[in-house]
Amino acid sequence: MSDINTADFKLNEKDTGSSSFQVAILSERINSLTEHLKSNKKDNSSRRGLLKMVAKRRKHLDYVRSKSEEDYKKLLEGLKLRR
Repeated sequence: MSDINTADFKLNEKDTGSSSFQVAILSERINSLTEHLKSNKKDNSSRRGLLKMVAKRRKHLDYVRSKSEEDYKKLLEGLKLRR
């Protein structure tokens, strides 16, 4: 379904909490939910969840950017996100 490989964003094999990995997971979920909402236009509860996920991803991206501009740019490029 998506061409995102979340394993590429892990810092190590057991990594589940780093911000870059969280952004990758959220991006995958956002993409799948966006596809769902294209065919289910009146599903407002899922739309609300989508907006919450987008806000959470934005916060994680802001954190990554504050720590390392280079990692931020790699993350945007790897996930094909606009900013």
